[in-house]
Amino acid sequence: MSLIFTALVPVFLVIALGAVLRRILLKDAAHWAALEKLTYFVLFPALLVVSAVKADLSTVNVVAVAGALIGTVVILSGLIVLLHKPLIAALAADGPGFTSLFQGAVRWNTYIVLAVAGGLYGAAGITIAALALVAMIPVVNIIAVLVLASFSGRHPPTFAYVAEQLARNPYIWACSAGALLNVTHVPVPPVLVEFGDILGKASLALGLLVVGGGLILDRLKRPRAIVFASLALKLLVKPAIAIALALAFGLSGTELVVVAITAAVPSAPNGYVLARQMGGDAPLLAEILTIQIIGAAITLPLVVTIAKMLA
Repeated sequence: MSLIFTALVPVFLVIALGAVLRRILLKDAAHWAALEKLTYFVLFPALLVVSAVKADLSTVNVVAVAGALIGTVVILSGLIVLLHKPLIAALAADGPGFTSLFQGAVRWNTYIVLAVAGGLYGAAGITIAALALVAMIPVVNIIAVLVLASFSGRHPPTFAYVAEQLARNPYIWACSAGALLNVTHVPVPPVLVEFGDILGKASLALGLLVVGGGLILDRLKRPRAIVFASLALKLLVKPAIAIALALAFGLSGTELVVVAITAAVPSAPNGYVLARQMGGDAPLLAEILTIQIIGAAITLPLVVTIAKMLA
């Protein structure tokens, strides 16, 4: 229990620091735009490549873990998109707001997954979590691009526009490159792995600072209904789907618990950058991310406890 709180509290503090820096030190919006691009195009892709290269997939039930996680993403995404009209009407949302609800519900915070899985199960937990990255990130980003293109209203969701956004998405390329290197066993010089590892670690702090810099603090005083809807979908519905699918795929022990952790953590700050890039409601997503971190302090320990009982 204390480990989970230890993983969540620093994340919240870095987001809070970003909000403070935006108001007293880095007031120029151009500074934050530069940090967003650096995180989106360089730092986080480096983390993805290194995580994929380092993962020892021979010790993991790859098909079952990937199937449970990808299945969770597809089912939850389909449910939200299918119900988009009643959700938009009930939550008084617009198209960009719906995309933030969607990203807040479907994405996950990689850093918290790695911290909690590694803390609970050491190298074995980190290996399973790394597989989660390789399996889920391309799927999530493809779906997120499609949803943003369809609902943000910035550009018509034509085939050419969607294809261009997918081709420009560095996360998809990074996961593909890392997975290819892992599967083909191409030797990567240790100096390059260390170089990428340093860049990847930097993505944690900068990504969370950017989220904090995008916060509109007045909104946190009275969170809107759409924030709580995303909270429930992400922290309650998604873990329930993931655990059910994991059991259906025959997972148990460490693999079952890590799948549950992956589904139960708050959403990811990289979704904020994608929202900025494609016309989503980035301030709303920043609000959702912050509230989810607070909520996960309660729900994540419960989900882990239930998963351990079932494992």
